Amino acid sequence: MQEETARSAIDTFISAFNASDDSYVTALLSQALTSDVVFWGPLGRSEGIAAVERFVLDLRRHPAGTGTMARCSAVDMPDEWARYRWVFTTPAGGPRLSGTDVVHLRRNLIDQVIVFGGFMAPPYT
Repeated sequence: MQEETARSAIDTFISAFNASDDSYVTALLSQALTSDVVFWGPLGRSEGIAAVERFVLDLRRHPAGTGTMARCSAVDMPDEWARYRWVFTTPAGGPRLSGTDVVHLRRNLIDQVIVFGGFMAPPYT
């Protein structure tokens, strides 16, 4: 049951990257993250949903075009920590990012995200 809850929060978080409109991003993040979420991203540590929203919106505005974020592994959850692999693909064979996120859950919401990721070199497999 705990893995199902984590998977739901993670998939809602990922759906913010794929929202049909920027106006939906905050609502989706609010369903997945605690208000005091700590986000360890490529640019360092930030706190709060607004900080994560800025990161998501920046990635949605990738110079190569609007991309797609997908979870590409099962959610592995020992106790209150979970990890999963992801891939971000830009259109027309543009750059791809991939990585592993480690998240901590509190009261069924993500309260910490640690991002490990980077560009994939072509050919993308």
